[in-house]
Amino acid sequence: MLDFIDQIPLSEWTETATDWIQDTFAFLFEPIKDHLGNFMDFVSSDVLAGIPPIIFILIVAVIAFFVSGKKLGLAVFSIVGLWFVYNQGLWDALMSTVTLVILASLLSVIIGVPVGILMAKSKIANTIFTPILDFMQTMPAFVYLIPAVAFFGIGMVPGVFASLIFATPPTVRFTNLGIRQVSKDLIEASDAFGTTGSQKLFKVELPMAKGTIMAGINQTVMLALSMVVIASMIGAPGLGSQVLSSLQRASVGTGFVAGVGIVILAIIIDRITQNMNKGKE
Repeated sequence: MLDFIDQIPLSEWTETATDWIQDTFAFLFEPIKDHLGNFMDFVSSDVLAGIPPIIFILIVAVIAFFVSGKKLGLAVFSIVGLWFVYNQGLWDALMSTVTLVILASLLSVIIGVPVGILMAKSKIANTIFTPILDFMQTMPAFVYLIPAVAFFGIGMVPGVFASLIFATPPTVRFTNLGIRQVSKDLIEASDAFGTTGSQKLFKVELPMAKGTIMAGINQTVMLALSMVVIASMIGAPGLGSQVLSSLQRASVGTGFVAGVGIVILAIIIDRITQNMNKGKE
């Protein structure tokens, strides 16, 4: 009964659109792939990997100590956890993962906060972006690997691209929510004092919404980490690639150790970003 309509060629349309984007914007994709890839290799191999592990561990421990209100718990966990990763011979993989997470998170925040502000200020923008965000958050993460490979090949750059798409929505949504939840009395008071739109945004709305925005950034960082691990399937280096190679060789022990390294990194990042939020409230 349902066969009276021919099959909608959505797959063919998608492939045609992808081919058109590849051909039309090749002049843009190639420089991004080359320059961003070189930059990430420099950060991972020369900057982060160039820091002696003991110094890096102490830096992270000091940051954890101060953001947690000078409590020793997180600092001690950071030292023990990162030492364990180093002890297992996964330090270079950890540095690659940290590079991917930092860059993907920064790009997500740089894009997400302005879009969230725009959605909070414009009903039209909110109407347009809401279904796009729904689509981005409900699409299976593995699907994002396909356009990433199509546009940027394999390696670190497509991993960042896929992570960017997957991790940006929380920052956008929480920024939008935070600004909308600012007390109307404060908005009216700022209007009464004759503040301009930019003054009201930067001196009233964003400071009042920073707790909510930071919560969104925390979620973005954690999603970026999870996507970076998945991106090992398209050649992104790091701890995720260790898990993938262990899966291919059915090496349970090696995969478990790499997985523990990912858990340690996730806990450190999560606790530091959460405590940064508490410290700003």
